Amino acid sequence: MRYTTIGSGQAARRVSSLCLGALPFGTTVDEATSFRLLDRFVEAGGTFVDTSNNYAFWAPGGRGGESESLLGRWRAARGIGDEVVVCTKSGALPSTPGTSYEDGSDGLSPAALDTAAEASARRLGTERLDVLLGHIEDHHTPIEKTAEAYASLADQDRIGIWGLSNHTLPQLERARAADTAAGRLGAQVLQYRYSYTRPRHWDPMANGRQVAADDGILEFVRRGSPVSGQPVLMAYSPLLNGSYTRQDRPLPEVYDHAGTHRRLAALDEVTARTGATRNQVVLAWLMAHDVPVVPVFGASTTGQLEEALESADLELAPQDREVLDAADPSPDV
Repeated sequence: MRYTTIGSGQAARRVSSLCLGALPFGTTVDEATSFRLLDRFVEAGGTFVDTSNNYAFWAPGGRGGESESLLGRWRAARGIGDEVVVCTKSGALPSTPGTSYEDGSDGLSPAALDTAAEASARRLGTERLDVLLGHIEDHHTPIEKTAEAYASLADQDRIGIWGLSNHTLPQLERARAADTAAGRLGAQVLQYRYSYTRPRHWDPMANGRQVAADDGILEFVRRGSPVSGQPVLMAYSPLLNGSYTRQDRPLPEVYDHAGTHRRLAALDEVTARTGATRNQVVLAWLMAHDVPVVPVFGASTTGQLEEALESADLELAPQDREVLDAADPSPDV
């Protein structure tokens, strides 16, 4: 396993460069299987797990909180403490059970964050959340108020590190400006959809308010902050839900373009030379990115988990990096 650091100062945490996504745990992946996957991840040196307070409200019988609750039971059963860092999120839990967050969510107001942090900590079985992210934009709360509320939770030692997910670049800039003006630590973790291939376009309002990391967001990460330093980008859906390797999982329409096919050809050239799978090369490419990236991968079987774990030992040669980076991902070239 390889490792990286998230956060800075006293809040800094050393975590594995691979993060296990726990989205289906406790709903579509049963408890025994979830425990087995978590145990194996930790045995292999994994120390970073991702969840959310709304996972998985859309699953049959789901209301949200199932993933956090399962992680809390696993932590208690295994005696897990600070050695495993859990990143959770709030702001996209439907306000009314049985509805979508598009109809109204818990949001990122100071009051909502206070309530969400308390509930997540209770489900996870901890007094202090390691990492808390704003899951989606709250169009009813100024981002400056949200940033101030996160700083207050950190001052109360109720959270260690905070960050934002699926926020547009202008929102990130406004939050950073407010934090810099106040001289306080701002968002040190950002979570976005990101993979080796790029979508043709990505309209957040047409894609469940997911936001893919584009060149502007990558440059935002590169610039960093004079107070908070350089944030870490947690890349969710790095394997495009199996589309790189599974015949039954065709590429999403927004990824099906000439730039993607050029990148797939580059992937195949590198996999032939290394003997690795497409998935492993994608994860290795992300972990060796020129900005700090931690891939958040999902696994519902031991085979999927083992394939991802092996990518942590895959060191891409300069020649391989050159081939992968030289393939233009844009759709119009």
